[in-house]
Amino acid sequence: MDRGSKRETPPGPGAGHAAEPAEPGRVPLAVVVVDREGLVSHWSRGARRLFGVPREEAIGRTALDLLPVSGALTEGHDPAPWADDGLGPDLGSSLDGGLSYPAAGRARLAAPGRERADVLWWAYPLVGPGPERLLVLAADAEGLRPGDGTFERIAPGFALHTDFPGAEDLARRLPEILPSMSVGESARIVGQILELGYPVLEFSQNERVPVTPDWGVARRAERKARRERAARARAAGEPVPEELHDEAEDLEYAAVRERLEFLNEVSGRIGTSLDLSRTIIEVSKAVVPRFTDVAGTYLREQVVAGEGFAEGVPDTTTLWHRVAVEHTDEPGRWDDVVPVGEAMPFPAHTPFFQCMTTGEPVLVPRISEEMGHAIAAQFEKRDIRPLITGRSMLVVPLKARDVVLGFMILLRHPERPVFNDMDRVTGAELAARAGLVLDNARMYTFQENVAETLQDSMLPHIPPRMAGCDIATRYLPGTLLGRVGGDWFDAVKLHGGRTAFVVGDVMGHGLNSAAMMGQLRTAVQTMAGLDLPPAQLLRNLDDLAQRLGDTYLATCLYAVYDPIASELRLANAGHIPPVLVRAEDGRSELLDLPTGAPIGVGGVPFEEVRVRVEPGDRLVMCTDGLVEVRGEDIGVGLATLCESAAHPAASMDAACDTIIRSLNTHGGRKDDVALLMARLNGIEPGDVAEWRLALDAAEAGRARAVVREQLHDWGLAELAAPAELLVSELVTNAVRHAHARPVALRLVRGDTLLCEVDDDDHELPTLLSAGPLDDTGRGLRVVSTLAREWGTSRTGAGKTVWFELNLPRRRTPPASHAK
Repeated sequence: MDRGSKRETPPGPGAGHAAEPAEPGRVPLAVVVVDREGLVSHWSRGARRLFGVPREEAIGRTALDLLPVSGALTEGHDPAPWADDGLGPDLGSSLDGGLSYPAAGRARLAAPGRERADVLWWAYPLVGPGPERLLVLAADAEGLRPGDGTFERIAPGFALHTDFPGAEDLARRLPEILPSMSVGESARIVGQILELGYPVLEFSQNERVPVTPDWGVARRAERKARRERAARARAAGEPVPEELHDEAEDLEYAAVRERLEFLNEVSGRIGTSLDLSRTIIEVSKAVVPRFTDVAGTYLREQVVAGEGFAEGVPDTTTLWHRVAVEHTDEPGRWDDVVPVGEAMPFPAHTPFFQCMTTGEPVLVPRISEEMGHAIAAQFEKRDIRPLITGRSMLVVPLKARDVVLGFMILLRHPERPVFNDMDRVTGAELAARAGLVLDNARMYTFQENVAETLQDSMLPHIPPRMAGCDIATRYLPGTLLGRVGGDWFDAVKLHGGRTAFVVGDVMGHGLNSAAMMGQLRTAVQTMAGLDLPPAQLLRNLDDLAQRLGDTYLATCLYAVYDPIASELRLANAGHIPPVLVRAEDGRSELLDLPTGAPIGVGGVPFEEVRVRVEPGDRLVMCTDGLVEVRGEDIGVGLATLCESAAHPAASMDAACDTIIRSLNTHGGRKDDVALLMARLNGIEPGDVAEWRLALDAAEAGRARAVVREQLHDWGLAELAAPAELLVSELVTNAVRHAHARPVALRLVRGDTLLCEVDDDDHELPTLLSAGPLDDTGRGLRVVSTLAREWGTSRTGAGKTVWFELNLPRRRTPPASHAK
């Protein structure tokens, strides 16, 4: 529709439609309003383009002088510049008040120096206290000619089912085609035409817009006028003229109106959700019992799974899942014979195969004994004939964009009227609407599955126990703004028995946010492995975000737990603070951290805070989707978080569930949620042994001796031999490459046996390929072969090389210090 969005130079009478073709998918409409004096009170830019008359020249002029109003075209007479071709009433009758019901027709414009042009027009009489008398829409017929490959059909009229359920919404939309009118003036017009609906054009190659054809609108208004005249005659005591009696047409009109009201009702009941299962139930329940007594819905296997599939005609190998059976029979009668969830193909001789391959409805007035037997043959060991024989059947395809997604089998009881051609049309329209709704749900489910797969692949699988701590996590996808977002958590193993905890939130939703989250999470893991201090890590992450682009911002909270030193080191980048629950008295507190700016802002410093912790303390980190509630201060959510985190729980998982239940009481979260809880068990001093070794090659022997003795004291004599060998290799290398400071050797007994060797050389060793005659290069290969894990990292004073060995299976882990 023309909305006055373009500026044109008047091209001269009748030339505009040839000079400026419509944009693909748009029909420029000329919109004209005529007042009770027969003068033009509104002349849209589309009218200027179509008729070649500027608005300033049209306003106030007699409509008869501007619009195609001459009589029918007759052979042997020269046509006037405007002439009707006999298709429909003459527009002049509407302009001079001769018609009191909506009308439509075709007019021909003959302009000097060019060929005649056809114009389609629609006139809608207006009644009431306002000055407007007639609303006229017109469009160039040249670009709308059926069969030219652009449009399949043109159907003027008023839609009884639209997206605008009331006059208020419709009044807001009408100024788009009447831009010179106020909302109040538009509302008055809307109040007059709302009973008929909203003026539309149906034009599409693939989709059908529900409309009342122009003859139906005209007859509806004409019959209304005829009934009013008959009522006036009866009130005056006069006989009702014969021409006012039209019971057959009234019955026909009532039937059409009933079908339209039914379709309108069904359209309002389906598509309330993008959930595929719910949509299937809505479609099935919408037709029973008003239209049919039994409705069985079958969908392609890929549709049910929310997957994509190649377009094309189904064949006899295509599996169809029975996803719903709705009926008015006694409960349970259909359940055993045609259970929901069964998948089956259909042979080529069945009406179901005909429906799904042609994409057209198939009507069977009565299912005969022979057809009932043929259909029942598909159901092994089940006799379906008593349920279907003698019933009327209509099979309608569920399709969208010319692709058959499934079909519905509709059955009526024998005592009910059989399906007829009008039912076939109604069923086809119903199926077309249901198909679009199901396809939307299918595509949403498909995209949701893709998003969930992406999200799951990016979220880490954190073990429930790491060095000196127990960990529990939760991720809850958002339920209002999309199921995929940018929230994440992580736990990264560091040398020295330490663990880094991370919670972050990329602002926004969708696949792009999830992809950005994946990039940042990978970067954090990499930088954590380099053992960067928390503040420096956030500084580097901010620089990386700047290089990736300024499209996204993210908040991030990074903490490093040292179970031997009983210390947390934390830095914050615009994230909500963590909660620390003290094991001693059960008290919980929000840690006071410098907030910092979100990642991606750039140029903002980050600060590190050190917090002393005790064995059994719990650290709770989460994203703002857990504590933010629309219309409430975030402080309320943070207070609830503190309270629920301090609640005693039997396990870490139970503690997480308590927090989720306490804060997810409002239903429908607008954001996704990431939650990480760590119980900081610590490592007892008795499980740590340390030594200082001189820069002397003989110290390798001493290292073997002290390790052997310590492992015997810990009851780990089985590990003495491999541990001595690996320690000897690391100490030999450290003594060889160290500069001035003594070499440090440390053993830590936890879930594994950890051994670390520190020296003041910053050059990290690498794993080399050693030949048979090489004197060096075999040490780290021995470590790599015998150790459970090993690694290297730089420190402020030099580097650390470490390895881990599995503890003997018969030994139970050290007692937990959790409270």
